[in-house]
Amino acid sequence: FVGLDVEMEIQTHYSEIMDIVDELFVFIFTRVNDRCQKELAAVGKQFPFAPLKFLPKTLRLTFAEGIQMLKDAGVEVDPLGDLNTESERKLGQLVLEKYGTEFYMLHRYPSAVRPFYTMPCADDSRYSNSFDVFIRGEEIISGAQRVHIPNVLEKRAGECGIDVNTIKTYVDSFRYGAPLHGGFGVGLERVVMLFCALNNIRKTSMFPRDPQRLAP
Repeated sequence: FVGLDVEMEIQTHYSEIMDIVDELFVFIFTRVNDRCQKELAAVGKQFPFAPLKFLPKTLRLTFAEGIQMLKDAGVEVDPLGDLNTESERKLGQLVLEKYGTEFYMLHRYPSAVRPFYTMPCADDSRYSNSFDVFIRGEEIISGAQRVHIPNVLEKRAGECGIDVNTIKTYVDSFRYGAPLHGGFGVGLERVVMLFCALNNIRKTSMFPRDPQRLAP
């Protein structure tokens, strides 16, 4: 497994994290298409796939907007719950049909489906300053603004059923002062798998490991 983890200071708003994701991956996709034609052709010869459709400026939808698109398509979903795999794939199809892109961001996820250290939205604490990023209807990135205020951390931990005493040193570390910050994590094999529309992540790992394979 090869992962990329990013943490950064935020000046004013968690959308700054999304800006980094937007610029980074549009750059990567564009460069791969421009400079790796030979490699893409080799993959396509064995596993034919259509080029990824993406926009110069990545589409951003709120979670509520995504839920509404699913409801309009007749899909029953909990407006304050998480999306299952089937719903994510369906939303990916709807986004492609409406906006012409297979790469998009969904943000303002419900607080109930995010870790306790995710910052709640200032205007509605039912939602959080968080986001997921999708390729072809499957998640590749999860990110958020982190809670940096001790009393908010304690409150959120309590709401999530966590004994604050078990995370006391973590909470106390923020009492010395911490800037607004956030980040995201990416599974790079997963990005390659979905970029090339492959049906198995083992095809994008040099030495895949699972219960049935330990060598080579």
